[in-house]
Amino acid sequence: MNKAKIYYFTLQDEQTKKEKLEWFEQTRLEQVSFEQVTPDKKYNWINLTDNDFDDFLPLTSKKVKDGTSQEAIFSLFSRGVETTRDEWVYDFFQENLAKKMIFFVENYNQSIDEGINRDQIKWSSSLKEYARSEIRITYAKELIIKALYRSYCSQYFYSEKVLSQRLTRNHYEICGTELDRPNSLIGFMGQPAGNPFAVIAAKILPDLNCISPASGATQCLPLYRYNENGTRINNITDWGLTQFQIHYNDPTITKLHIFHYTYAVLHHPAYRTKYELNLKREFPRLPYYPKFHQWATWGKALMDFHLPYETAEPYGLAVTETNSDKGKRKKKADQTALFETEPAKPKKTPKVKLKANKEKGHIILDTDTTLTGVLAVAWDYKLGNRSALEWILDQYKEKKPRDSTIRELFNTYRFADYKEHVIDLLQRVCTVSVHTMEIIQQMPDTVEPKGG
Repeated sequence: MNKAKIYYFTLQDEQTKKEKLEWFEQTRLEQVSFEQVTPDKKYNWINLTDNDFDDFLPLTSKKVKDGTSQEAIFSLFSRGVETTRDEWVYDFFQENLAKKMIFFVENYNQSIDEGINRDQIKWSSSLKEYARSEIRITYAKELIIKALYRSYCSQYFYSEKVLSQRLTRNHYEICGTELDRPNSLIGFMGQPAGNPFAVIAAKILPDLNCISPASGATQCLPLYRYNENGTRINNITDWGLTQFQIHYNDPTITKLHIFHYTYAVLHHPAYRTKYELNLKREFPRLPYYPKFHQWATWGKALMDFHLPYETAEPYGLAVTETNSDKGKRKKKADQTALFETEPAKPKKTPKVKLKANKEKGHIILDTDTTLTGVLAVAWDYKLGNRSALEWILDQYKEKKPRDSTIRELFNTYRFADYKEHVIDLLQRVCTVSVHTMEIIQQMPDTVEPKGG
């Protein structure tokens, strides 16, 4: 049987919808100039690449993960936590999360006896199976942990396995049986499709969409993994260590060096640009860059800012208060100093803005408060389509919950309650952003990497 032939034609991206429809209306099939294409060995037939990506070291693979091979740098990899009910199991306020979970657990257990009640709690395929199997759960305060919900934005997370669609053995291997063991991990965008490739470091469990929603999930590469006895095991393979030591003829290279080297390379703008199409379709692979220890040093410096971002030195942005009523009240008080003044009117709650003015270097929190002095370079530190600062602004907006029960009973979030925390967080992440770009700008514009 002969193999099928593939012919391809595309209109220009710059054409408008109207222009494309007119072209289809006016053009006969035999007038189309099709181009015959030949798929590559991975069965891609458009956006073909012609580079050395396949010659590089694989970061990880399913064969290494299941123990049938050692030929990758990292042994264990895992997607972030998938809950299918984020509004229920995440919250900025620990007490509110506890109230939600007590309510949820009570209704879930009742549903085992009375039948699934779709109106009160958020069901998923896995939760229905647990209910049909009559698996009951008990609320436990110790299951509330900190998790990295989005880039540079942690929340409290209720880590009950039954209440998450996918909270798997892999996550317990990364963070221990209580999901709170110390670790460092590299999170990257798995097959980001239309979004720019991004990478982040974390010391707590990330959410599935931590870096960018709908990006093919956040894939995690931990430095260590924990077995069932709680013993910590280095997650970088001996095979990977051997490859680096042999290639660089340097027995002093350690697994920690390789971890930092990986983090630096994945931040390298030239690497992301040259292998952009590859990164949209498959996991990153690692080249051998000249001056290994310089790259490892850059990677360590990046991690030293990214992991403890909440304790970074505040940048020193100016906080400007523009309460429009303040001047009016003072003027009126001066005019009526000798007379009885009217009772003060209640102060209006400032309208939440949470917007960035990159041209002016401003962050507008609400109608009263603006942060000024953000350097232009700070906006250049991006994770996907947003800068780190913009991730924070997006996550702290007041949003109407989609879940009707959350909306009616547990919608307690008000930006005003977190305003001072957000100011502090923006100050610190601004420092992180500026220093990140200083490190990235030291990396060479071009390199000649070598494969394995």
